[in-house]
Amino acid sequence: MVARMPRLVPVASSDVRTAAGADVLAVPVAAPPPGEREPQPRPGTADAAVWLGLNTAVLAEQQRFRGTAGEVLGVPLPSARDDGAGPQRLLLLGVGDASTTALRRAGAALARATRGASRVVTTAGVGLPGASLRSFCEGLLLAAYDPPRSGVEQGPRPAAEVVELLGTDEGPALSRAVVAARATWRTRDLAATPSSTKTPAWVADRAREMAAGVPGVEVEVLEVAELRRRGFGGILAVGSGSHTPPCLVSVSYRPPAGTAPRRHVVLVGKGITFDSGGLSIKPRDAMIPMKTDMAGAAVVLAAVLGAAELEVAQPVTALLPLAENAFGGASYRPGDVVRVHGGTTVEIANTDAEGRMVLADALALADEELEPDLLVDVATLTGAASLGLGRRHAALYTDDAPLLEQLRSASAATGERVWRMPLVEDYRYALDSDVADLRHVAAKGGPGAGSVTAALFLREFTGSRRWAHLDIAGPGRADADEHEVTKGATGFGARLLLRWLEDGAV
Repeated sequence: MVARMPRLVPVASSDVRTAAGADVLAVPVAAPPPGEREPQPRPGTADAAVWLGLNTAVLAEQQRFRGTAGEVLGVPLPSARDDGAGPQRLLLLGVGDASTTALRRAGAALARATRGASRVVTTAGVGLPGASLRSFCEGLLLAAYDPPRSGVEQGPRPAAEVVELLGTDEGPALSRAVVAARATWRTRDLAATPSSTKTPAWVADRAREMAAGVPGVEVEVLEVAELRRRGFGGILAVGSGSHTPPCLVSVSYRPPAGTAPRRHVVLVGKGITFDSGGLSIKPRDAMIPMKTDMAGAAVVLAAVLGAAELEVAQPVTALLPLAENAFGGASYRPGDVVRVHGGTTVEIANTDAEGRMVLADALALADEELEPDLLVDVATLTGAASLGLGRRHAALYTDDAPLLEQLRSASAATGERVWRMPLVEDYRYALDSDVADLRHVAAKGGPGAGSVTAALFLREFTGSRRWAHLDIAGPGRADADEHEVTKGATGFGARLLLRWLEDGAV
């Protein structure tokens, strides 16, 4: 995975002639300020025009280039640069208003415009403060992603091999951008892997491989016999119809010795490696993207590994309840009563609401045995969330005001957008059951609001801990590339949680 990611090279000099022999030289241009019409050249643009003998202002006007964030204009050079005296190509790169969002989009546009290049040089980082440089680099690395292809080393248009950032140094902004982007790449790779490969055991093996050699990280895998012995009825019920057995993976990170004690954070991620709907079977079209139904588990795994790589002060544990929701003679059924970890009984109303069952087991485990100070779960949980918020926002549920603001702050910093949704107490009655402690899906004629009632169900297993629920059913998948988001599995949530941990979850 890391081999496919462009290598970012800081270069202290901001002299554009450093780009001699490069495949591409990209120089930034800002959008016109209010009341003006002309795009504004930024560091390196005028110098490149003089060096290469170009009138970039005239070219921009002819091509109606405005310098908006993510806009790219390829400028024809006066002559072929086979002599190595200059770059092969010059790009004008729009950076908009130079906000962190605009710079993230500019970095993404540069990545897409330079696919296949060996060496890219840019002055877009010159003079940027750390947060802005980090956003630019994250956008570049995120948009450079190409999904794994079975039997193929890499995609047909690999990312640029090396990107030289003129006027920058090897500071924390650069290294943290790489760690954050790598977390998203890990999430995307796992979620994009076909379910014919991606069994629960396969995901557990990948967790072991990724954690191997990372200081402070340990992995534990509970397989079927142990799940039965310890009463993880939700995971076992969901996995009962599949020939690939379920498991529960715990990945824990402890800070280096001598670090001041901080709050213990537990992250729980839904890990359904394929969701057919079970006996409440999905239509064919709804099944097609279901290899990504374990995106929540991939997110929390990537977040805890990123936290370890950044040596954050918080101890962090990720729980990955993994199962395939198939159907067969042993499948759990609508009308069944399932006893989850800790003893709560749940009446099954719809076997296609399987995610909340595996999360119930993991949340109960976290509450009863791990003593979390902060508990966050992430799941591609309900279609209702994407109906309400579309494909660009996750539904965020919490009544903890400080936790809400911390997650909102991390959302603003990363561009992974969330929208707070209400935990409506008046809807709690919809979870009442005549035959068990709880129903896991509201009955017909209930309040609707499927995402809300799902969150209320999960809250039952959190033990009144400080808790937040992220429903990423909308932004966890994308139908097309858009800025730093790539088609297919987006990896949404990995950078959000990592930034929250990095900023000091309290």
